[in-house]
Amino acid sequence: MKIRHAVLAALLLTPAFAQAEVVRYPIPNSAFPIAQAVKVAGNAETFYVSGQVPPVLSKEADPASPQAYGDVKTQTVGVLNKIKGILEGLGLDMGDVVKMQVFLVHDARAPMDFKAFMEGYTQFFGGSQPNLPTRSVVGVAALANPGFLVEIEVVAVKDAK
Repeated sequence: MKIRHAVLAALLLTPAFAQAEVVRYPIPNSAFPIAQAVKVAGNAETFYVSGQVPPVLSKEADPASPQAYGDVKTQTVGVLNKIKGILEGLGLDMGDVVKMQVFLVHDARAPMDFKAFMEGYTQFFGGSQPNLPTRSVVGVAALANPGFLVEIEVVAVKDAK
């Protein structure tokens, strides 16, 4: 019995068992900057970052209007920069993001501008930072503030060394 425990302890303490393995599966025959799937195995810590909304850009504008936060591309970049800062505060970076959920306002006032979202998104994923997350983009009627056009939440994974 003691030998089995010693062998099991030795196996669990070897580097193969002590590190997280993150495998990203690309979309077949596609250059679209998201992963089809991501597998996380091993000893990992998972971080769930609450939905983030854009920072105020114009204090002169009505805080309940998009003019206070910018267009969809500007809001996307602002939100992703906030997420980047949160992750850095946790010892992570954007390459550790494995799952992203995006909420874009889609109504008569502001039809969902997916193209503008992608222009902001690709500044963080698919270029110089090749670790692509899985992602969902959902059109919603409204967010917590009528000026918000974008809200993003992420899940990030880091080796639990």
